[in-house]
Amino acid sequence: MTIDLGPIRTGTESAGDLTIGFREIGDPARQPVVLLHGLGSGAVTWDAFAAALAAAGRWAIALDARGHGASSRPGNYSLELMIGDVLAFLDHRGLGEVDLVGHSMGGSVAQLFAAGHPERVRRLVVEEAAPPPHTVPAGPLPEPPAEPPTPVDYDWRLVGPLFRRFRTPDPAWWSRLASITAPTLVVAGGPASMVSQERIRLLAEAIPDARLVEVAAGHRVHRDAPGAFVEAVLPFLSEDENTPARRPGRSPTGFS
Repeated sequence: MTIDLGPIRTGTESAGDLTIGFREIGDPARQPVVLLHGLGSGAVTWDAFAAALAAAGRWAIALDARGHGASSRPGNYSLELMIGDVLAFLDHRGLGEVDLVGHSMGGSVAQLFAAGHPERVRRLVVEEAAPPPHTVPAGPLPEPPAEPPTPVDYDWRLVGPLFRRFRTPDPAWWSRLASITAPTLVVAGGPASMVSQERIRLLAEAIPDARLVEVAAGHRVHRDAPGAFVEAVLPFLSEDENTPARRPGRSPTGFS
């Protein structure tokens, strides 16, 4: 699929004592769609989908997670900190209710953000991201090496704590999914994915207003099957699109 990327605007915003990198395209007067990438990836990987959103009249904003891209590399990493970064970014930009799309690690951040801040999410898309297993896997879990086996363009220090969080059972994570009030689309990559498709199915069942769609492209659906991803996600995001977005009752130039 070929899409004219058009004028993608890049920059950084303060988020507390961090800097968050972003890439955006589209009309800022329209409903914003915030895009969260996977571990070791970056905002740039959303360019094609962001351009499709802009062509459909939406405002797309892709964020670099802490430790990635143009964002700060503070050395302390967790999903909770990343959730706080998203909230700080939205507050700093004066954005209240947004559509939220997350892939893999970004999908985990997106679902937990929607559970903790339901008033800030109009519609939610979770691509190839499931909570940790319900039970401890047999045998000890391997630890990632202290140094990357090959050079990487992100902060390797984030791999250990996130790896342990994703592989360790966390019943509280599963129970929090019932707090998600936004209509949700769960995108599964099918048998070629490295993520448990059974846990993705259970994720969709645990969210009150969720539907599941499979695009048999493996783990990176939006990158490896961009046309099919647009066909699955764009109509979902367009439902009730004209409903006015809620704005926070605060100044867009400060933090709450």
